[in-house]
Amino acid sequence: MSNTAALSDTFQKRIDAEEKIEPRDWMPDAYRKTLVRQISQHAHSEIVGQLPEGNWITRAPTLRRKAILLAKVQDEGGHGLYLYSAAETLGVSREELIDQLHSGKAKYSSIFNYPTLTWADIGAIGWLVDAAAILNQIPLCRCSYGPYARAMVRICKEESFHMRQGYELLMTLCRGSDEQKAMAQDAVNRWWWPALMMFGPSDADSTHSAQSMQWKIKRFSNDDLRQKFVDQSVPQAEYLGITLPDPDLKWNEESGHYDFGEIDWEEFFQVIAGNGPCNHERMSARIKAHEDGAWVREAALAYADKQRQRAEKAAA
Repeated sequence: MSNTAALSDTFQKRIDAEEKIEPRDWMPDAYRKTLVRQISQHAHSEIVGQLPEGNWITRAPTLRRKAILLAKVQDEGGHGLYLYSAAETLGVSREELIDQLHSGKAKYSSIFNYPTLTWADIGAIGWLVDAAAILNQIPLCRCSYGPYARAMVRICKEESFHMRQGYELLMTLCRGSDEQKAMAQDAVNRWWWPALMMFGPSDADSTHSAQSMQWKIKRFSNDDLRQKFVDQSVPQAEYLGITLPDPDLKWNEESGHYDFGEIDWEEFFQVIAGNGPCNHERMSARIKAHEDGAWVREAALAYADKQRQRAEKAAA
C-alpha cells in the first residue's frame, strides 16, 4: 500500500470513528476542496442573504419590527464572517473567496435571487427559508471538520430565532385584516417552491452528496431533508390558516409522510446559472459594496502596519 493510500485509509477510519479533523491534520485534497466549496458557498449565501431583507429595514411597519430585522441582518453578516474564517483554516484566503463570488465562479443559495415584494415576504423568509436552512445546518454541527462544526453551533442557535420571528410575523398578519392575510398567502405562494429547491438537486442528480456523506461532511441526503421540511411545514401552515401552493400535497398513510408535487428543476438550474429574477441585482450590489469599502480595508491595513512598526521599534 502506498503512503497516500495508507493515509487515506487512516483518515477514513478517523471519520468512521466520529473523530474531528482539524486544520493541521492530514486530509485528502478532494476533502479539502469539497469543504472549501461548501463552506465558501455557505458564507456567500449568508452575506448575499442580507440583501433581500435589508431592502425592508427602512420600511418596517413598527420600531419593534425594524429592531428585529436589523438584528437579523446583523446576525447574517456575522454568520458569513464565521464561515469565511472557517474556510481560511483550509489554506484559502478570504480575498480569493470573495473574488470567486464576484467573478461568478463561486455560487450561493438560489433562494436569494428572488425579490421581496411585500412586508409579508420577510415573514415567509423567516418561516420557510430559515426553517430550511436550520434543517440543512443542524447536522453540520456534527460535521467531520472541526472548525466548520464549531461555527455552526452558534449559527444554528441564531437561525432558530430568525425562524420563530418570521413565523410570528406571519401569524400576526394572518390574524389581522383580510388584506393582511391575503398578503401573507401571496408571500407563501411565491416562496414555497424556491424554499424546497434550497436543499439542492434530487439525490439522483447530485454530484457531491454521496462522497460528502461518506466523509460525514453531510449527514442526510438532499431528498431526505426536503421531505422532513415538507412534513414539518404542513401542520405549521394549517395552524396559520395558510394554503401551501401544491395541489398534489397530501398525506400518505403507507409511507407516513406527505407526498408533494414535482419541483421545477429547470427553474432551479436557470437561477443557479445566473438567470434568476435578481441574480444581476444581487451581484451588482455586492460588488459595489466591496468597492465602496476598499478605503476601510486599506486604512485598517495601514494602521496594522504602523502598529507593527512601532512594536518592532520598541523591541529594538
